Amino acid sequence: MWKMAFRGTSCVPILILPLLSSLCQSDDQLTDAKPLSAGDMLVSKGGDFALGFFSPNSSNTSLYLGIWYNSIPGRTVVWTANRDYPIAATSSPMLAITNNSDLVLSDSQGHTRWVVKSGITGVGVTAVLRSSGNFVLQSPNGTSIWQSFDYPTDTILPGMRIYLSKRARVVRRLIAWKGPIDPSTGDFSLGLDPKSNLQFVIWQGTMPYCRLSMLNNESVGSGIYQNTIFTEVVTGTGDGFYYKFLVYEGSPYSRLMLDYMGVFRFLIWNNRSSWATVTEHPASSCDLYASCGPFGYCDSMGTVATCRCLDGFEPAGLNFSSGCRRTKALKCGKPSHFVPLPRMKAPDKFLHVLNRSFDECTTDCSNNCSCTAYSYTNLSSNGAMADQSRCLLWTGELVDTGKYSNYDDNLYLRLANSPVRNNSKLVKIVVPTMACVLILACLLVGIFKYRGIIKKCPSFSKLRLIL
Repeated sequence: MWKMAFRGTSCVPILILPLLSSLCQSDDQLTDAKPLSAGDMLVSKGGDFALGFFSPNSSNTSLYLGIWYNSIPGRTVVWTANRDYPIAATSSPMLAITNNSDLVLSDSQGHTRWVVKSGITGVGVTAVLRSSGNFVLQSPNGTSIWQSFDYPTDTILPGMRIYLSKRARVVRRLIAWKGPIDPSTGDFSLGLDPKSNLQFVIWQGTMPYCRLSMLNNESVGSGIYQNTIFTEVVTGTGDGFYYKFLVYEGSPYSRLMLDYMGVFRFLIWNNRSSWATVTEHPASSCDLYASCGPFGYCDSMGTVATCRCLDGFEPAGLNFSSGCRRTKALKCGKPSHFVPLPRMKAPDKFLHVLNRSFDECTTDCSNNCSCTAYSYTNLSSNGAMADQSRCLLWTGELVDTGKYSNYDDNLYLRLANSPVRNNSKLVKIVVPTMACVLILACLLVGIFKYRGIIKKCPSFSKLRLIL
């Protein structure tokens, strides 16, 4: 357990108590009788997190209300209240619970920069910084009215539960800082794709920047890095999805963060002086959205991720900016077949067909001459998905796919002509084999005829020893 940075001050000599007046504000609660001013902090029980005013650069001209790790060097900010409305340091910012029981951030000129409406009349409302890093406005009986975990900025902390979607609408996203020392709303965000609610996407403005993963048959996924065991949980509520990130008690500090460059990282404190990156997306330029062009894919099975063409395709130009083209045109009414491609990330721009078996999904694509590929996953009954199957169909170009060692799904790609006529390797094997069979058959016929002659001519009987 991490120790608190400051213990109680009851034993401090009385002559220096005035010098430590700001430390007397370093408990974990805010009340209507005790506002928070610049220089004051709330420190969670155990001392892991602090809430107060900070300036992201050395000028200290603009102040933000935020939460950061309290027991490690430097200041790693994990949440910001007034990210787009900084307060001048000369304006004496203050966070207070008002007579209306609202939580209000204001300056000395009376301008409100951030507010949480409690909807409660009377006294007794408090705000507490919990040991998880969650800042909670609560009623007199301890019921949560509002919490910072429901409104993340660029960071996901262990124990945080994010409502990703509700009633087919994306309700929450991570939004990166605008720059390394600028907490304002940046260009990059991370959340569910509103068109399908099936895949996580990093967005640059309104354009997809990098697709991460799809909701599949694992509503709970776990992993281990050094001494840290972590778990991701996706839970369906009937009308939406929650995402939750957990680590085992006693593990080093860890967090998920979308940085200002659009990179989503899983970070763990190395107990010395810095954050170690466990995973990051995108991991290479090959992972960027549609970087390999139509019908191209990012092959990450080797040491270096490389753009390649899908089976039955060839590069359409000198590089992959133009993607790939078919080596044999696919035409309606002409013979075609499907080639299974293992460990493939599902391409984008799919049609999700509900309540289908694998055979029905195959038939749906086979009967539609415009269908270029399909993918099927039989989801386990984990409650995360109302429909326990995932039949995806594609018409037209296949965009933004890849091959990864940690993917289990097959992509069934439609190619022209029958499998035998299209597969040159198979032709090279079948033709020589058939020739050998014909030659052997001719020899056997000749042998039987020859034996018939021997029976008629006994003087040739010794020749049987040679045959």
